[in-house]
Amino acid sequence: MKKWFVIMLIIALLAFGTVIGFNWFVQQKTKEAIANMPEAVYPVTAVKLEPTNWQPTIDAIGFIEPNQGVTIANEVSGIVTSIDFENGAQVQQGDMLIQLDSEVQKANLKAQQVQLPAMKADYERLLRLYKQKSVSQQDLDNAQAKYMAMQADIASLEATINQRQIEAPFSGSLGIRSVNLGQYLQVGTNIVRLEDTSSMKLRFTVPQTQLSRIAVGQPVHIYVDAYPQDVFTGQIAAIEPAVFYQSGLIQVQARIPNADGKLRSGMFAKAAIILPELTNQLVVPQTAINFALYGNTIYIIDTQEKDGKVEKRVKQVNVNVVERNGNNALITGDLKAGDEIVTSGLVRLSNHSLVKVTENDAMKLPAQMPAL
Repeated sequence: MKKWFVIMLIIALLAFGTVIGFNWFVQQKTKEAIANMPEAVYPVTAVKLEPTNWQPTIDAIGFIEPNQGVTIANEVSGIVTSIDFENGAQVQQGDMLIQLDSEVQKANLKAQQVQLPAMKADYERLLRLYKQKSVSQQDLDNAQAKYMAMQADIASLEATINQRQIEAPFSGSLGIRSVNLGQYLQVGTNIVRLEDTSSMKLRFTVPQTQLSRIAVGQPVHIYVDAYPQDVFTGQIAAIEPAVFYQSGLIQVQARIPNADGKLRSGMFAKAAIILPELTNQLVVPQTAINFALYGNTIYIIDTQEKDGKVEKRVKQVNVNVVERNGNNALITGDLKAGDEIVTSGLVRLSNHSLVKVTENDAMKLPAQMPAL
């Protein structure tokens, strides 16, 4: 029994020793293979830093408004007897737009006007008699009151007739009318839209922290989706005197020339307030920046000579992104002109990684589109 136990123990030790020895052998061979493997070389694209000018802006969004705009409506009710404009027409201030039925008012006006000369003559006769002390002051006052009341009635009727003749309050472009001939209009019925689009306004908001950087007369570039290739130039015309306390924003209005008539009210627009230009700045593509919660970094390529061979390694540098504009970003940090920075291929890199700079033609358009 004792001999059998010793034999089994020896067999178990040999089995475990064989497994442990094999694993140790595999680990050693793996270490040797890794040690003899060449260092990975990562392909990247790069660009050299060159001092350039940077145009800082304050970006905002808003809506286009006309210089003047109003929806024409009637002050009194009545039936439409005449429409004196065409849809979309250009009108001048004072042009007749629409007329409501005013026959009753004109008849009453004529009746009052017929009686006015007699009342005036009666008043003037009593005035002469009063000077001769032939009539009393009361008789003269009654005649004067009747005469002045008749004048007031005539003025009231003329004003009522004028209210039924609706004119353009200013020059501009008409829209599409909402009424028809013979239609009965209640008070305040919308008739047609009139807008003065000779110049337009853009109303937008900026944070109160930017208030010290803006002023009346400052140039503004405006972009609208309808004309993506066009840049409309305007100026700040007014700045709201009060900051909206709930949001900390201040309202700004810019005036935009619109001689070609491209801008329309209600358009969504992007505004860029132009600030003084900065010179000798370091600007990099945004693809060169590794954005992270703990800080933004870029990789600088350092060329070294080792064992008679030239190799390129990267060094990670912290940067501060001051502003962004399109695909570019203005940065500051431990950088200088002439440094070569990585612009793509950052994902696999770490500090001191070995890299190879390659040409990047992925964004170049082919001379001829491939046939399907």
